[in-house]
Order: sequence, then structure tokens, then C-alpha cells
Amino acid sequence: QVQLVESGGGLVQAGGSLRLSCAASGHTFSDLYMGWFRQAPGKERNFLATISWSGGTTYYADSVKGRFTISRDDAKNTVYLQMNSLKPEDTAVYYCAAAARYGGTAWAATIEGYDYWGQGTQVTVSS
Repeated sequence: QVQLVESGGGLVQAGGSLRLSCAASGHTFSDLYMGWFRQAPGKERNFLATISWSGGTTYYADSVKGRFTISRDDAKNTVYLQMNSLKPEDTAVYYCAAAARYGGTAWAATIEGYDYWGQGTQVTVSS
């Protein structure tokens, strides 16, 4: 079983920045591709970003492209989501996800494209 633990959430003012971390255990981290999703109250869980095993390939949802950056540090078994220019509509629970098999960009942008999920971390952006 792969375990994922998110951290770094909290309260931030609109226009501010926050960096989320996701630490993985129970699997060779370099063999996983990683993703970030978020879910606002009463809303569906939406894809944000994904990164390949090597870190050389990334893909972002249009809603966050140019503001959010996904990265990974294989030595620390950790994936990050740097969030800049935060908006109140970014308020949500943010989830880290992992999978061993990469099926292309479209597949990696779906919930079904991932096998393991973290518990989520709350991000609240005040206006």
C-alpha cells in the first residue's frame, strides 16, 4: 500500500502564495506519477496538475495554468504544488494522488488515472 500525506495547507490572503507538500511511502517514489486534485464544498473533485516519473513532463488544468507549479523531489519522496496569485475560488480541500502506470495526459487528468490518495489538506483563501 502506498501512503500519501499532504501538508502545507492553511489560510492565505487573496494574491498570496502557498506551497503544498505530499510525502509518499510504501513504494519506490520514482516509479510513480503524481497528481494534485481539489474539491470545494458541494463540488466534484477536479484535476489540477500531474507530473511524470522523471519530472520532465507536467500538465495543468486551465484554471491554474500559469499560477500553480507542480514539482517533485525523488530524493525526498515528495511532490509539491506551488500556488501563487491565489484567489478565493481556490478555496478547497487539496488532494495528492499517485499511480504506477502512466496512460497519457488525458488519463492522468482523471480521478480514475490514480490508484492512491492522500487525506487532503484544507486551503482557504480570504478575500
